[in-house]
Amino acid sequence: MIIQKSTAPRISEFDPENFSFGNMFTDHMVICEYEDGKWGEVKLMPYGPLPFTPAMMGVNYGQACFEGMKAYKDKDGQVFIFRPEKNFSRINKSASRLAMPEIPAEVFLEGLKALVDLDRDWIPYGEGNSLYIRPLIFATEEALKARISNKYMFAIVATPAKSYYSAPVSVKISDYYSRAANGGVGFAKAAGNYAASFYPTQLANEEGYEQIIWTDDSTHEYFEESGTMNVFVRINETIYTPPTSEKILDGVTRDSFIQLANKRGIELKVEPISVKSVIEAHKNGTLKEIWGVGTAVVTTVFKAIGYQGEKLELPQLPLEESFALTLQKDLVDLQTNVAEDPFGWRVLVEKSI
Repeated sequence: MIIQKSTAPRISEFDPENFSFGNMFTDHMVICEYEDGKWGEVKLMPYGPLPFTPAMMGVNYGQACFEGMKAYKDKDGQVFIFRPEKNFSRINKSASRLAMPEIPAEVFLEGLKALVDLDRDWIPYGEGNSLYIRPLIFATEEALKARISNKYMFAIVATPAKSYYSAPVSVKISDYYSRAANGGVGFAKAAGNYAASFYPTQLANEEGYEQIIWTDDSTHEYFEESGTMNVFVRINETIYTPPTSEKILDGVTRDSFIQLANKRGIELKVEPISVKSVIEAHKNGTLKEIWGVGTAVVTTVFKAIGYQGEKLELPQLPLEESFALTLQKDLVDLQTNVAEDPFGWRVLVEKSI
């Protein structure tokens, strides 16, 4: 690994008490280029712009995917990353579906740990705070030909993060637009998946909703995801979440919630969730909670759902009654080294640079 430290670090400009998510980046980034059928050397270098042209194939033909993960700092200043092997596995699954080369473990994991180690001062300590990390891969060949690229770049950048949504949100159940279809790339974190979601989300925003609950593309009768999150529904004392598929992302936070619920002895069923059953549960008073989970948001509780012109209000439960908030606390306590980690998910980043 080639390490080039920044000669003009910006850490002094960072106010951990006053910042917004995704607008300020740490002093360094990881870069590794693929050409002639092989990956080059990993470079840990100062963060900044890179030379590209409008003819770059990733821009023109969409060969691009990414991951989202976080690093946390405990009260003693120790730094941890969370389940990195899951993100490593998933980015390669995404890359393969988009006909891009898989990233070697030493490139992804060693680059990740080195960046977090070198920029550890950027990790804000405190409730809801973390360092959001974005590994990504995209085609860089300069050619206007609709084919698989011959050149790629793998990169990792990072930005300080705090709570993504600070309050419960309203969501609209989609009965027309779809996020993904069978045989497509819904299971991958393909950049184009997010671009395609922006317009329907904009329409929902105009109706007073922050996000969309995506439904299946053929009938719109079953929940799939919500915005950029996996979705959970609680009816009475049972949690339901849709099974992963070609259309549903295998979320790391989703899997963690499932395992934490099982550890608590909460009944959780991984099975299709019909829109009809959710509406009926709301009408008869058995619908207790709906929430989304993801790396950036951790947990977002929904306060209302919109369906076919009607807005249905949801109960707002206190921590001691809410499965969503209880499991969120379990997860965050584990991530931040407040609680024991019986799963081996928390990975200490040693100070070595």
